[in-house]
Amino acid sequence: MVRERYLMQLDLLRESVLSLGELSELIFHDSMEAVIDLNVELARKTLALEPEADKLEEGIEVSIFDLLALQQPMASDLRLVVSALKIAADLRRVVGLSINIAKIPGRIEGGHIKPLIDTKRMADITADMIANSLKAFETRDSELARTTAARDEEVDKIFYAVWVELLEMMAKDTSIISKATHLLFLVRYLERIADHCCNICESVIYLTTAERVKLN
Repeated sequence: MVRERYLMQLDLLRESVLSLGELSELIFHDSMEAVIDLNVELARKTLALEPEADKLEEGIEVSIFDLLALQQPMASDLRLVVSALKIAADLRRVVGLSINIAKIPGRIEGGHIKPLIDTKRMADITADMIANSLKAFETRDSELARTTAARDEEVDKIFYAVWVELLEMMAKDTSIISKATHLLFLVRYLERIADHCCNICESVIYLTTAERVKLN
């Protein structure tokens, strides 16, 4: 009975992390849709989801403290607990950065200064990284974790290209500085979200192989 309860707690921990992951994906998707379309109403609805993420992260932390204090997990079970704590923290950072993105539509008036083609491509890659890092955790697939983290290079390349383009645009036309600055923050948030996906992939590799690696 004690063993069954222990295994159930581990399963619930995994499910809780995946639930936070699903919410992270939703908030990221809606925040990007809101900023691309400058949809203030969608942005407002997205911002309202942040307390739900806080509640999920808090529940994960409580579950982990209970497991450590009462069950004293060993070996692979302990790696799951440690990885879950780290992954939950990274997912919460993804939520926080996505919330920052959702604040942008309310600060830009009259449309964007340029088509967000490259930025949308950057966001699509980042969305794939979020989804696949979570899939790697769910399936304990270390190879998927590595290939997912490798896409961070694509994100970085687009980030630097857009960054330089926006700086050059501001140098030529100072009237767009305010709007361009918001787009600079946007691509910076995307770049940081991709970094957190790499962190999640590192945790997956530690979970599955006990190997500590740096992937970005």
